[in-house]
Amino acid sequence: MTSAPTPAPKTEQNSTQAIASFANSLTSTMSMAIEEIVDINSNTQLLALNARIEAARAGASGAAFSVVAQEMQALSAKTAEVADRLAHSAKSSIGNLLELIGSNVRGGRLSDLALVNIDLVDRNLYERTCDVRWWATDSSVVDALTRGEPSDFEFASRRMGVILSAYTVYHDLVLCDLNGQIVANGRPERYKSVGRNVVDADWFRSARSSRSGDEYGFESAHESKLVDGKNVLVYSCGVREAGRADGKILGVLGVIFNWHDFAQTILAQVPLAESERQATRCCLCDDRGFVLADSWGRQLRDTLKLPNLPEIFRERKNFVVTKIDNQEVCIAHAQAPGFETYSTGWHSVIIQPVD
Repeated sequence: MTSAPTPAPKTEQNSTQAIASFANSLTSTMSMAIEEIVDINSNTQLLALNARIEAARAGASGAAFSVVAQEMQALSAKTAEVADRLAHSAKSSIGNLLELIGSNVRGGRLSDLALVNIDLVDRNLYERTCDVRWWATDSSVVDALTRGEPSDFEFASRRMGVILSAYTVYHDLVLCDLNGQIVANGRPERYKSVGRNVVDADWFRSARSSRSGDEYGFESAHESKLVDGKNVLVYSCGVREAGRADGKILGVLGVIFNWHDFAQTILAQVPLAESERQATRCCLCDDRGFVLADSWGRQLRDTLKLPNLPEIFRERKNFVVTKIDNQEVCIAHAQAPGFETYSTGWHSVIIQPVD
């Protein structure tokens, strides 16, 4: 089983702090420069006022000097106006720049984490498709469906139990005849599934109608009565004569995967700072936004209702900053990249408030 991700260095906070420090330093430098301009301008205005007073005392001989003093006052007033506009504009522009860079740093990091989550899912579930196709050729399940003797079913059950002891990611393995009747399972002491009929289950029908042993069936995340209502995925494959891929189909083998523990572990171990973990929602969902796994515990009970969800899901990897219930949030997304010949086609979404 593919392991959950090792926590990566938390670079977002460091990067944002460095940007904030630089922006604050720049703001402080510009503020000091503007204050110096204002001080110089105040002195210039005072000097111009004194010049006009002296020009008035000089009478007619000071008339020309009075004109110069008036122009100095007018120029000083314009300088004060420009300095004031510059102060407001610089403060606003630096604030906007800081917000934009901060959003890009946050969004880029969260969309990378979303991709890691769904990539782990695809890589791991690819192995499940290999498992079921391999085990469907095991002589114990082939013989059990060929001969149909109680002793053969018992042996197949014991053999599936051995497999389960080595593969802890499965709740159970079930063997069905062509009518959907379960004739053996790997953990009969725990799950009483023998005798149940699964003819209407997606995983059974898809495997039953497969054309060769190279194909597999599947049923997405659901609560299964076969394992006491646990959240599972089921992969399946046709069991065929002599274990040959082109042999006549005899029945179906289903492997019941422990979806809850696997998916919830991945979401619980997303490398987030403790200060942001509680407010951050990490989830996996299908194309409709139906939540298959959720760090907030709403899996199989919730459908994401996000602004422009179809547009977000159209891209392979992206993020948007928008508002949900008057709260500004960053929505980061990544679609399943696929691994080898397999892809769930699902979506990984991380939703985090923007402070």
